[in-house]
Amino acid sequence: MSKYIENDDFWPSISDLMSGLMIIFMFIAIAFMSQVTKEKKSMTDLAQEYKKIKISIYEELFKEFQTDLNQWNAYIDQETLSIKFREPDIFFEQGSSELNYRFKEILDSFFPRYIGILNSSKFQQEIEEVRIEGHTSTEWTKNSTPIDAYFKNMELSQNRTRSTLHYVMTLDSMKSHEKFMIEKVTANGLSYSKKIMIDGVEDKKMSRRVEFRIRTKAEQKIDQILAKAHKERGLQHEIN
Repeated sequence: MSKYIENDDFWPSISDLMSGLMIIFMFIAIAFMSQVTKEKKSMTDLAQEYKKIKISIYEELFKEFQTDLNQWNAYIDQETLSIKFREPDIFFEQGSSELNYRFKEILDSFFPRYIGILNSSKFQQEIEEVRIEGHTSTEWTKNSTPIDAYFKNMELSQNRTRSTLHYVMTLDSMKSHEKFMIEKVTANGLSYSKKIMIDGVEDKKMSRRVEFRIRTKAEQKIDQILAKAHKERGLQHEIN
C-alpha cells in the first residue's frame, strides 16, 4: 500500500522559517550591540583612567621641578607628559653628540629625581615607556638636499639621545633604578619629523629640543583599541 506524506506535515511553513531567521538575526544583532557597548565602556573607562594618571604624574613632576625649569630652559607639556629642554645646541657642541659640562650638570640633578618619581610605588605599574627624544630643525649645511639634511639630522639626534641615555644610566645614583631603566627607558632620534610649526612657518629654535616623554599603559591600551577598531573598519570596507 502506498504511503503519502502530506506536504503540510513534512515541510515547515514559510512563515515558520522566516520567524526562525528573524530570531537568529535578532540574537546576532543583540550580541553585536552588546559587544559595541562593552568596547565603548572600555574606551571610556581607559580614557578616564589615562586622564587621572596623567594629571597625577604632571602634578608630581611640576611640584618637583617648578623652581628649576626656568634656569634649565625647560618646560613640562601637560598634554604629552613631556619635559622639553629647548636649544639642545647649548648642551652639545655644534654637530657633536658629546654632552657638555652644563648638560651633565643638569642631568645630574634632573634625572635621578625624575626616575625616582616614575619608579615610585605610586607610578611604576602605570609606566609603559620613558622616551628620551631628540628633535632638530630642518637646518643643515647650505648645499644639502632635504633628504641629506633629514638623515644627517637623524643621525645627529639619535647619537645625542644615545649619549644622553648612556650618561644617565651610568650615574651612581641610578643603580637602584637599573632594572626599571633597562625595561622602560629608550633613546629615540627623530630628526625634524616633528618640527614645531607656528602659523605655517617652522620655528627653528623651538624645533631644536630634547624631550623626556612618558607613555602610560593606559595610553598604550587606548592605542591598541583604536588600532583594532581601525583594522575592523578596514575589513568591513573591503567586504562591502
